[in-house]
Amino acid sequence: MLNLMVLLEMTIELAQQWSKLGAALIAVIAVFAASWGISRIGVRALESIARQPEAGNDIRSSMIVSAALIEGVTFFAIVVCLLVLFV
Repeated sequence: MLNLMVLLEMTIELAQQWSKLGAALIAVIAVFAASWGISRIGVRALESIARQPEAGNDIRSSMIVSAALIEGVTFFAIVVCLLVLFV
């Protein structure tokens, strides 16, 4: 019976460590995905401004709003991962 309890405690500890590793991995993926998305927005916005310079202000403001929304989602994902890690 004692060996079973020790095995159960070890299993629980191992599962907690794996969940922390998974949360850290997901946070890294969220940051990389956001940086890739924002870079794609920047590339497309610069291409659009190069094609139509008179629409530069509208394109630039749309780009900033889109990048801010992506950053907001990324911060939310990181907060959720931190909650998994520390709570």
